[in-house]
Amino acid sequence: METIEMSPILLSPRNRLVTVFGGGRVALRKCRHFDGFRIRVVAEEVMPELRDIAEEVFIDSIDRDNVLRYIEGSDIVVAATSVHSLNDMIRDTSMSRGIMTNSAHGGGDVLIPSTIHRDGWTVCVSSEGRVPAFPPYVIERIDEMLDPSYDEMLALLVELRKDIRDRIDTQPKRAEFLANVLADAEIWDLLREGRSVEARGLALRRGGLE
Repeated sequence: METIEMSPILLSPRNRLVTVFGGGRVALRKCRHFDGFRIRVVAEEVMPELRDIAEEVFIDSIDRDNVLRYIEGSDIVVAATSVHSLNDMIRDTSMSRGIMTNSAHGGGDVLIPSTIHRDGWTVCVSSEGRVPAFPPYVIERIDEMLDPSYDEMLALLVELRKDIRDRIDTQPKRAEFLANVLADAEIWDLLREGRSVEARGLALRRGGLE
């Protein structure tokens, strides 16, 4: 199978349609990743949980004619049946129509990474299709490291970014100020102690702004 070079991106749902073929646990996991998108599910049998997630559910057989019909208007197609050959057919049919495609058995041009979603930020890990067990393991290790101070730091940086907009005259200097805040161990310690107001004051003093 040809190796497809991948580029990591984050994609806004923006009313985009994802068509998922398959009605089992793999399809459910894929659908959950596309939370916020319009989701169409096509399968002969569908788990009840999928009905709660999908905007449209079609109970139908999956053959090439049906695939062509159901992928019309799709922005992304997901082949998530339990049958390898069926997923290959869905993948090849979809990609031949220029639609971005993910397949549970590989070979598509869209990969679904393991993710950590926090308030306002996301961490994604992918093995680029090589070993599916690897990304969840890495995400679990990263999640153990990311204590609540990271959320506090992001909130502080958002606040400081507003503060310095009219007080530091160039973008490179503003970027340097924020980078220095991120590298300041004392500010991190204050955030870990829940002293965000003091952390903000220290950041401004360090930058000569208070």
